[in-house]
Amino acid sequence: MLTITIALSLCIGLLLGLLGGGGSILTVPMLVYVLGMETKSAIVTSFVVIGSSSLIALIPHARSKAVCWKSGFWFGISGTFAAFSGGRLATQFPNELLMLMFGCVSLLTGLLMLNKSKNPTEATEIPNSLCPLNIPFFKLVLIGGLVGLITGMVGVGGGFLIVPALSMLVGLPIQGAIGTSLLIIFLNAAAGLAGYSQHMSLDWQLAGLVAASTITGSMLGALLNPFIQPDQLKRGFALLVIIVACYVLYQNSLTAYRLIWADGYIGDAHAEL
Repeated sequence: MLTITIALSLCIGLLLGLLGGGGSILTVPMLVYVLGMETKSAIVTSFVVIGSSSLIALIPHARSKAVCWKSGFWFGISGTFAAFSGGRLATQFPNELLMLMFGCVSLLTGLLMLNKSKNPTEATEIPNSLCPLNIPFFKLVLIGGLVGLITGMVGVGGGFLIVPALSMLVGLPIQGAIGTSLLIIFLNAAAGLAGYSQHMSLDWQLAGLVAASTITGSMLGALLNPFIQPDQLKRGFALLVIIVACYVLYQNSLTAYRLIWADGYIGDAHAEL
């Protein structure tokens, strides 16, 4: 089992290095369905993996000045509070419902990635200033809070949500959006971990092993990146994410339905409030 864990973590890190995101979408299912970890423990572990991997990946982007710190701060600060709240809120939901939400977010992400790979946009050079002169603070705070809430609840780092949001809605160039997203993912992961920490224990030995393997894979992926066609890779990864999401939804939809409706989970929750 140790060999399988290292191998899968290396593969996830490889995808992180090649694509700049998406590792968390595979980390939680790997921990739950391959290692048999309880859902909330898997989400907590994924925060360690996501946060450490993003922090390491952020360094070269920062050195090349491809990080918009001001936009990242405002986006991240709202996401941090939301991720902390999401982590606390998630402890009130059953594991099956959390995995169902995870599956829905993963499916939506995979479909967006697949659509984007079919309609690629041309890369642009990094301008002298990565931040727009007039930063849309309201959009940054609103979108950052939404992404942070999703991150805190289901352990998805949100890279494939953050990059399009920063690029299309905020107006950052794609290079700046990718670099800034790593900063935001790190902040959200740290906040989500803090939100869970008071209610869940963490196997630091396993988390460290998965994180170290993922970081190693991401470094290898960064070296291989120039030799692989990114459009084909993203299309294949999008299909993989969709397959994983469908499997997660299939495994948890009936149980979640029973918890919510047949057993009156929502009604009981409101009665307790």
